[in-house]
Amino acid sequence: MVATVHTATSDLLWSPHVHAIASRGGWDSDGVWHPVPYVDEKAAELLFRQKVLALLSGQGLLTPERLELLDAWKTGHTGFSAHNRVTVPAGDTAGLERLALYLLRAPLSLERLELEGAVARYRHKRAKRPAEEFFDPHNLLARLLMHIPAPRLHVVRYYGHYASVARARRHRDAEDVEADDMNDTAPGSHGEQELPSSHRRRLRRQWARMIRRVYEADPLLCDCGATMRVIAFLTDPPVVSQILRHLDNRASATGSARAPPETAAEASARQQLAS
Repeated sequence: MVATVHTATSDLLWSPHVHAIASRGGWDSDGVWHPVPYVDEKAAELLFRQKVLALLSGQGLLTPERLELLDAWKTGHTGFSAHNRVTVPAGDTAGLERLALYLLRAPLSLERLELEGAVARYRHKRAKRPAEEFFDPHNLLARLLMHIPAPRLHVVRYYGHYASVARARRHRDAEDVEADDMNDTAPGSHGEQELPSSHRRRLRRQWARMIRRVYEADPLLCDCGATMRVIAFLTDPPVVSQILRHLDNRASATGSARAPPETAAEASARQQLAS
């Protein structure tokens, strides 16, 4: 499960709550998946309420009298709520990404914020609120600062199968299997070079996807429309400087970057069009 602590249900409103992405099921100690067909909202609400009240009581923030008063509310509204009707089908990566972006949204949108002289104007998205709201810039900053977490406070936490310890254990087990396979196929070669890491290789392949996600541009897309393939990484400064000087000198001599030479078929087609 991935859980995020959130503080705003809408623009700049102070309402602490928890968002969580949870699998509809779990793995047992043998790695067998067990699905959960249904999760009752009321049961989840009461369980969450009990956990929060026990935490506050253990910290000395709730007196027994206050707990007794809160227990009397169970016949009506418990003061808590749970909502689990948003689901993402298996394999819907785009839907999962949209849900994660919603869970991590900022308390306000810069696209709807404008500064008009000494007044900040904010356009709300929800129809239930006024279309526009005006703030003194200092008051706007004060309301925004309420949503900034304390230093070194994690607002995103991973549990169970998705926890850092569990992920590291799976990666380590995969590397051990890979190392055993290499030792079986290349006897006597172990110790001569560092064993490759499958996890590191996967991370290296993700750099282009991360750039596309952040900058909305494909770094591997050529101007001709083809997809480029990385064949080497040049990290030696003298070699990089020599290549850049060569490209700069060639562009200066021709006035622009030179197109690739024509093939025989392209030259024949151009002559036929000219005639």
